[in-house]
Amino acid sequence: MLWQAVGAEWGKLWSVRSTWWCLAAATVLTVLSALTLGGATATDALRGESPATAVVASEPVVSATSFAQFALVALAMLVITSEYASGSVRVTLQATPVRGVMLAAKALVVAPVMAAAGVLSGAVATAAVYVLLSADVFGGLVVLPAGEVVLDLLAVGLFYALVSVMTVGVGTAMRSAAGTLTIVFMMLMGLPLLLLMTGSQAALDASLRMPLFAGLAFMGSTDNMTGGPIPYSAGEGLVWLLAWTAAALATGHAVLRRRDA
Repeated sequence: MLWQAVGAEWGKLWSVRSTWWCLAAATVLTVLSALTLGGATATDALRGESPATAVVASEPVVSATSFAQFALVALAMLVITSEYASGSVRVTLQATPVRGVMLAAKALVVAPVMAAAGVLSGAVATAAVYVLLSADVFGGLVVLPAGEVVLDLLAVGLFYALVSVMTVGVGTAMRSAAGTLTIVFMMLMGLPLLLLMTGSQAALDASLRMPLFAGLAFMGSTDNMTGGPIPYSAGEGLVWLLAWTAAALATGHAVLRRRDA
């Protein structure tokens, strides 16, 4: 039953134009954000405002996930909320009456698609950053070490996959696009930044364990809005990100089981 449900969800995902628009938007946002961040880093180095070290072309791509993630969040949200909006979730549940199987099928489709989107858009952005920073005006302060770039892109893909599955869980619980987008935005950006601005050490520690900063720690981002490196390992960042994703899915599953479609 699970793999039949996965096949059905796969067909639904690629049958609507919003999928293609969101993937295109994610690529454009990734490229533009990475170019902006990479250009700013190189400019600071040329002005003597930061050490004049070469920029790894994929580093700005990692930092760009803070902005580009929302295009994929929108796509992941629509995977479930559009069915509640149209009432087609009733047909989905008639075809897959075991609700946990239905939710698992959506997650199993969303995760690899978003991972691939992250890797591919990241690769395009990395190439664009390398071309831009290779120009004489930026002093050629860019390098492209293959091993490091591959690891960065794979980490970006995994981050997008987990954030998107988390969004599916929230969307299943909220059932509305507006509610889902609000909650996910607050989890990823709003609440962490509000906590940072309080200046409290306890609030800072809490903020750094929320999904965005946990993901940036996992990806090894050095440009993360905190004013310094995130003070824990990549492994711990991945653990926090997995915990948030699991909690969102568990919440969505609990609501799905207890409420009528």
